[in-house]
Amino acid sequence: MTTDAFPTHPDPAIPALGRAHEHARAFLEGLDNRPVAAPADVEELRSRFFRPLPDEGCDPLQVIDELVAAADRGLHASAGGRFHGWVIGGALPSAVAADWLAAVWDQNAGAFAVSPASSVVEEAAGAWLKDVLGLPAHASFGLVTGGQMAHVTCLLAARHAVLERRGWDVERDGLFGAPPIRVLAADVHHASLDRAARMIGLGQDAIVNLPSDEAARLRPDALENALDEWDGPAIVALQAGELCTGAFDDFETLIPIARRAGAWVHVDGAIGLWAAASRARRHLVRGVEASDSWAADGHKWLNTPYDCGLAFTAHPDAHSAALQQSASYMPASAGRDQISWNPEFSRRARGFAVYAALRELGRGGLEDLIDRTSDYCRALTQGIGALPGAEQLSDPQINQGLVRFLDPAPSASDEDHDRRTDAVIAAICAAGEAFFGGAGWRGRRAMRISVSNWRTTEADVARTIAAVARVLERNDLG
Repeated sequence: MTTDAFPTHPDPAIPALGRAHEHARAFLEGLDNRPVAAPADVEELRSRFFRPLPDEGCDPLQVIDELVAAADRGLHASAGGRFHGWVIGGALPSAVAADWLAAVWDQNAGAFAVSPASSVVEEAAGAWLKDVLGLPAHASFGLVTGGQMAHVTCLLAARHAVLERRGWDVERDGLFGAPPIRVLAADVHHASLDRAARMIGLGQDAIVNLPSDEAARLRPDALENALDEWDGPAIVALQAGELCTGAFDDFETLIPIARRAGAWVHVDGAIGLWAAASRARRHLVRGVEASDSWAADGHKWLNTPYDCGLAFTAHPDAHSAALQQSASYMPASAGRDQISWNPEFSRRARGFAVYAALRELGRGGLEDLIDRTSDYCRALTQGIGALPGAEQLSDPQINQGLVRFLDPAPSASDEDHDRRTDAVIAAICAAGEAFFGGAGWRGRRAMRISVSNWRTTEADVARTIAAVARVLERNDLG
């Protein structure tokens, strides 16, 4: 019997996808004119979303229309070119489309047998990523949800390796009775490292905060002294692109120090590892390829949709030993099983968006994205820092900058400057022309400037500086 004998009906998902496309198109076409900060407060959003769950179902088109109406005023225009809070990149056209396809295809990208194409596209994307990031070709990798889980994945491999050297099988025996591990890091590091240490059972106190220099780079003498004082298993955490200033540790000096002590070297490269793709900036990561593991984000500078972190290790055996899992219902694999390289089994097929983003950009496009956004960050930092009542705190090397705002009172204290800085940030966001976030830096409040969106233009930079200038001209900021 042929399939022609059965009647065909349109798939009920198709109209809903069409309606979602209409709303998505309207959002993108109006992006430049939206308030950059979401105008709704939490109570307004709760009033829109919290309602009794009906007994009867609802037409999918109505669901989509109501969802968009309820969410609209609670959405930041973070996809646009004037969103400079945190490190949130835009999403490239092909990456968005590939992510939509991944949802429609509805693949569980946990193993080759479950979704062969999802497995192989990750394999290809991983090879491209290692190439453009200058990492060893033999390195293992996993695509995870973000930088947090990239740290967890890499530190699980590190935990396995440093304890195995001490004769301890942590996957079999756990951590009770195991030699204690220390994680040595600069006193200015991302909080996700601390959280990862807690999540893998090392605990908060396993992290030893070492002195850093004025730019937040780990001091070599501090690392050497700490390793001399500790004869147990150690993980050294370095940074490629510090959170606020974008500073890079001196890998060529620090990694040999760690090596002599037998420590595992892990690099938080969530932002800065991408500097390797730029000929003008790859000197910042010189020597980083000698590390043992690296964490990065795709949803930052690669501009994939959110839910995309990257974990790499130079020791595939340690990586897979920490995460390997099998089940009787899974057939022998003919390809790469993703479950062996990341903490998830049921997982989104995020490899399609990564592959699409890299293919759309190519080497030249990726390099241009890195260079262009870094130049825009410098222009914003210098332009805002030169405004009356502002002070530039850092000279951006990549796409991260810092400024603060000074209380005009003659006897103003540091606390007054801190309050003024937070008030100016709030006023900028409330005005709707741009979005920035605050940060603590060396005991002072600052406004962090982050530029990582492919949509940002010179016109956006000029428009943003003008918007900040208008806010500073006001007299009602407190």
